[in-house]
Amino acid sequence: MLGPWLHGWRKPQGRRCSFWATQLTAEALATLLRPRYLDLLVSSPALPLPVGSCSPEPEPLERFGRRFPLAPGRCLEEYGAFYVGGSEASTDLDLDPDLSRLLLGWAPGQPFFTCCPDTGQTQDEGVRAGRLRARRHYLVERARDARVVGLLAGTLGVARHREALSHLRNLAQAAGKRSYVLALGRPTPPKLANFPEMDVFVLLACPLGALAPQPSGGFFRPVLAPCELEAACNPAWPPSGLAPYLTHYADLLPGSPFHVPLPPPDSELWDTPDVSLITGELRPPPAWKPSNDPGCLALTLRPQLELAESSPAASFLSSRSWQGLQPRLGQTPATGAVSGRRGIAIAYEDEGGS
Repeated sequence: MLGPWLHGWRKPQGRRCSFWATQLTAEALATLLRPRYLDLLVSSPALPLPVGSCSPEPEPLERFGRRFPLAPGRCLEEYGAFYVGGSEASTDLDLDPDLSRLLLGWAPGQPFFTCCPDTGQTQDEGVRAGRLRARRHYLVERARDARVVGLLAGTLGVARHREALSHLRNLAQAAGKRSYVLALGRPTPPKLANFPEMDVFVLLACPLGALAPQPSGGFFRPVLAPCELEAACNPAWPPSGLAPYLTHYADLLPGSPFHVPLPPPDSELWDTPDVSLITGELRPPPAWKPSNDPGCLALTLRPQLELAESSPAASFLSSRSWQGLQPRLGQTPATGAVSGRRGIAIAYEDEGGS
């Protein structure tokens, strides 16, 4: 299997590279590749370390849900990538969230190749990485057009998840959007279809679950990562192509080198004209609200000088053609109670045997 793989990667000696595989396979591949690549990294999944464990070695860099033992003075953007994994049966990129995270976050100017252990074939992933980035940019535009955001609490045991939920709610509120926190466990299309009022969903999960497998067209509304909501709601966030793609929500919080604070209310960034790339309409500037303003008590002034509670769910319900059963109190004649049918829906007693 290594023959055609190494043949397709005959680069000049001394090139820096990093690759992923299982632990046993990684050690075997590293032994074969170190004579050719003087600077070789072998990554490992960023699993929780045992309590009280300490190592004399420096702490490795943690990105994309993996750990990279970088040498001092080196950065990950200088390395090309090998990815050994997957199977011949899985051809859809959405079915491999681990590879999707790496393709989204890896430096676009560096080579990225994959190797299938079943067939030994190698493939340049530059084209698929570009398509995947374009798809995530489309989701950012959907988030900018959204009025109601559903925050999916996909984890309750990972550190700083409460702080991350508060940060995402502040982002949505600063951008003039309503947000609702939903604890549904593993998100599935039937679960999320019960909330048609939401325009987009944001999944707050660990790095290994931030990009859960999403079949094309499976969800009624798109499911985003926290990094994409940050790009949609924070005007100080770097533009597309310059901002890093972060798979861990902790990288967006204060204290992280990637944290970008919200501009002050009087900043000109909030008044920058913005046109939707989906509808072609001009987006109005968001109305800034203080963080201590309870959104559920917001009032809107009607033209008739009447005050009414502003609720996206109520406005969505009023736009539907069927709004549920109508009581019609006092409009229907009173009748006596009669005996109904007995049994279960599959076979009532008055239907007889099938």
